[in-house]
Amino acid sequence: MNWEMLTAIGQLATVFIGVPSIIYFAIQLREQTRERRQSAVNALTVQWGDLTKALHESAEFTALFLRGVQSFHDLDAVSKLRFSAFQNRFFKNFEGMNYSRREGIPTSELWNEIERTMSDFLAYEGVRQWWETRKHWHTDAFVGVVDAIISRVKKPTAYSTYDLKQIALPKEG
Repeated sequence: MNWEMLTAIGQLATVFIGVPSIIYFAIQLREQTRERRQSAVNALTVQWGDLTKALHESAEFTALFLRGVQSFHDLDAVSKLRFSAFQNRFFKNFEGMNYSRREGIPTSELWNEIERTMSDFLAYEGVRQWWETRKHWHTDAFVGVVDAIISRVKKPTAYSTYDLKQIALPKEG
């Protein structure tokens, strides 16, 4: 056997061993990416659920929220602070989702769902009033996303079947 023959055998062995290894690596990488994406979406879902708990666990806060979406400016100081704290968490959550979108984590279908939800909230005057007081707390890129949604939103409809003029705080007791 000469050196040329040994070189040819070595190259052939590389093809038979190397190519399947590369294919296996690519399959593993794709699976890890899918699992990472699913894990991120699950984390966002949990964060969203934790955030919205305040709306179904406290009738008082729910009433405050419904008044706040109508007019942030008309709330008293304590109510403004509570509404603002909720909105800050809400928008930070949305900003995290937007960052994940820029990293390619949620699918476009999921991002469209998130954007439709944000459009529903941003259609309300009180949410837009709050946004104007706090948008400087967010990145310029995120401010651009929210402002673009605001420019497209129409008439508020998320709570259109509710009689928002009849909201009263529950009696303490």
